[in-house]
Amino acid sequence: MSKHLERDLEALERAILGQSSRVEEMIAKACQALVDRRADISEEVIANEHEINAREVRIEEECLKILALHQPVAVDLRRTATVLKINGELERIADLAVNIAERTKALCCHPEFEIPPKLERMSVKATDMVHDALDAFVELDVQASRDVCRRDDEVDELNRQIIDDLYETMQSKSELVEPAMQVFSISRHVERIADCATNIAEDVIYLVEGEIARHHFEESPHTTQ
Repeated sequence: MSKHLERDLEALERAILGQSSRVEEMIAKACQALVDRRADISEEVIANEHEINAREVRIEEECLKILALHQPVAVDLRRTATVLKINGELERIADLAVNIAERTKALCCHPEFEIPPKLERMSVKATDMVHDALDAFVELDVQASRDVCRRDDEVDELNRQIIDDLYETMQSKSELVEPAMQVFSISRHVERIADCATNIAEDVIYLVEGEIARHHFEESPHTTQ
């Protein structure tokens, strides 16, 4: 590998780690705003969206520049491709954090509606998945990545339970339909954050092992080819 390529890859990885720190902060603030019913914290999350989008574009441009100028192969090509994919996932996570913040602002108008404890647990699990997936990227830890992928089922199950509970609430208390729909949307957004964390973990497996792991964790053990 040339010194110029190594320098550019190191700069690229510093940029993606900087982006990941900001996105993790957005998730944490969005969850805090939800639990504490803080419209002011929600506004902070929403205000960060433009910065995240601008960083996402710059990182993508750097990835494309490396591909065009250095034409990397083997592991260097996987490093560049992985950063490109993680970059997209981080931008999607930031968008989901903004969506949660916007729904939380609407919920502040309904202080009588109790946030389901399951949603708080689900938010913690999804946030931890993002953090652990990014740690796995830094450490090139395949085992940790596979663990993140397995935990996605726990978040999916909590999402199903929350939605079932919300349907019961809306059927029995029509005056709570509006806030229940806001929580319904928040639950779906949190579930999508966990999906993005799973995608990042699968990208790490690809980086380390050269194996495209997407959908492998969805296959039935009885599936045959």
